[in-house]
Amino acid sequence: MDFWIKAAQLILSLAILITVHEFGHYLAARAFKIRVEKFYLFFDPWFSLFKKKIGDTEWGIGWLPLGGYVKISGMIDESMDKEQMAQPPKDYEFRSKPAWQRLIVMIAGVTVNVIVGFFIYIAVVSAWGENVISNDTLKYGVAVNEDIKALNLGFEDGDIITAVNGEKVENANLVNIQIFLRGYREVEVQKPNGEIKTIVLDEDIDKYMWENDAYIAFTPRIPIIVDSVMSDRHAYTAGLTKGDSIVSINGEPVSFFNNLQAKLGELEAKETPITIGVYRNGEKLEIETFTDENKTIGFMPQSPEWLETTHISYTFGESIKKGIEKAGWTMKDYVAQLPLIFTSKGAQSVGGFGAIGGLFPSAWNWQVFWTNTAFISLVLAIMNILPIPALDGGHIVFLLYEMITGREAPQKVLEYAQVIGFILLISLFIYANGNDLFRYFSGR
Repeated sequence: MDFWIKAAQLILSLAILITVHEFGHYLAARAFKIRVEKFYLFFDPWFSLFKKKIGDTEWGIGWLPLGGYVKISGMIDESMDKEQMAQPPKDYEFRSKPAWQRLIVMIAGVTVNVIVGFFIYIAVVSAWGENVISNDTLKYGVAVNEDIKALNLGFEDGDIITAVNGEKVENANLVNIQIFLRGYREVEVQKPNGEIKTIVLDEDIDKYMWENDAYIAFTPRIPIIVDSVMSDRHAYTAGLTKGDSIVSINGEPVSFFNNLQAKLGELEAKETPITIGVYRNGEKLEIETFTDENKTIGFMPQSPEWLETTHISYTFGESIKKGIEKAGWTMKDYVAQLPLIFTSKGAQSVGGFGAIGGLFPSAWNWQVFWTNTAFISLVLAIMNILPIPALDGGHIVFLLYEMITGREAPQKVLEYAQVIGFILLISLFIYANGNDLFRYFSGR
């Protein structure tokens, strides 16, 4: 049932965003009196679920939920209608219009996705406000991941990050993003002994982290109390249960969840049994189990009651400012992450429909639904504007070339570019969804 709830949210979200994107192209084309032959939500190879001709346009719903399209007369697109392109240009065709009008038609879809993303973020903030984790709730400070410890920068477990680049930390969840993606380099920390220390990071630390497949990660430091155990993993087979408090690994004491992760990471062969010391109902027990390929045993820790989020409500005027801020940073952060795709960890993390569907909860939640829809809308805008043939960005590149040189790109070049772009997109689609399947079957 959880799968179908997530799938329904994903399909509805994509249906909304695909429709508004294609409407952007449609409205811009009609504004310049360009004929739109088809407007389809989802693809319709061989047959469609629904279609109706209204005026010059066939409106329909396809059966293959991988996107949607508008077929604009006189344009080389995914339809590859060479027969139409072989005929003399007609006044109502895309190719007959000035380059600046064609450029507006091509950027209209992306523009609408950006506007919709900003609008939804404003609406979400206005309706639900936001939850933040303040430093006051970090009873044991933050846990510093092993990649950061290895650099000997001066961070240690138990630190509380009080300011970045002179700005007081209002939401501890943002610190990782501010350093890793936004270029913040001056970090003020309160040490476990109360001392205040300022750590200045190297300007190129983000590039170093990318090149070495490392990440900056400060997380709340929490005790190890089992919240849930995954039924297909070693911990479940060994008898670990909800409420167990883990206190040792192979006889070595561990106090916090990050210490447990570090100890498991030091183990070599996953076939070697490990002994976990736990307290259950006041009784000390020892459980023998194994780690998997990722050196985990298969449980989720419990978030303690004292680690509470603070809810902030906004007036409508404040929501506009905050929503625009959140949408703007969402786009900037996503663009900043694109170079990570070319690292080994980044390539492995690329996901398809499974990864996107994983953003949605297993129980319907309108706040999460609209937040994710806003995020996906902005991501679609960024991805569509990339200069890849077959995407809007590829068409825009050729139109800019025409506007600068005064010469249209040869039709054969456009056709070949469309085919190459289509092959690239299909390859990426197969790779991304293949990653999803691999992670699912390997338990990663």
